[in-house]
Amino acid sequence: MAHGEVLEFEEYVRTRQDALLRSARRLVPDPVDAQDLLQTALVRTYGRWDGIADKRLADAYLRRVMINTRTEWWRARKLEEVPTEQLPDARVEDSTEQHADRALLMDIMKVLAPKQRSVVVLRHWEQMSTEETAAALGMSAGTVKSTLHRALARLRQELESRDREEPATGALEREERERCAA
Repeated sequence: MAHGEVLEFEEYVRTRQDALLRSARRLVPDPVDAQDLLQTALVRTYGRWDGIADKRLADAYLRRVMINTRTEWWRARKLEEVPTEQLPDARVEDSTEQHADRALLMDIMKVLAPKQRSVVVLRHWEQMSTEETAAALGMSAGTVKSTLHRALARLRQELESRDREEPATGALEREERERCAA
């Protein structure tokens, strides 16, 4: 990169860094992660600065790099533990019901189309905002909302139909657990 373009990039970063950091903060909730995201995006953009013909579009280019970087980070994360800010209200002594509920939920999720499943997971399990979900999946916020609405309705319908089909089975399983526990 020519010396003039290096100076131009430095000036761009100096004048736009606050606005770009605000954009990064909207993409990731942790301030330190937002700074890391912006720094990574700036490094990636620096290598391609001379390829940006219209420098007035540099903000849009850099924001797209931040979104893509955050998506890469999200895909690379480990799903073993999910930190939460609040602990559950009630302590569950017997994890059998918890495992059964999780298994039922995972089974019911199979009825959803992949796009619907992705939206439900990002919005409810990953607790992303509508805008964050839209950015991660490359769709509009309105599409995220309508897809989520349809997916939740489908999940409720499936859960209700299973409750109607197997009311006796659930009672038998509970009785069996109670006998084994006694």
